[in-house]
Amino acid sequence: MVILFESTVVSPPAKIYMGVDKHENEHLIRWGWPEDVWFHVDKLSSAHVYLRLQPGQTLDDIPSQLIDDCAQLVKANS
Repeated sequence: MVILFESTVVSPPAKIYMGVDKHENEHLIRWGWPEDVWFHVDKLSSAHVYLRLQPGQTLDDIPSQLIDDCAQLVKANS
């Protein structure tokens, strides 16, 4: 089961999706959107975390606190 989180460091809250095993991670890969930003530990088995960007938002628009939330989810679940 893919887990949905909401980060309230931004308004409106950001949607963050996480898969904790290979089956959930494959589900995220298959159904992810082009505007999703993917967080994962390189070359290690880890959770996949996808941050869904708001329409018109780019990578440069993501606040560092939101990146920290996503990175902490990957770290805590890997």
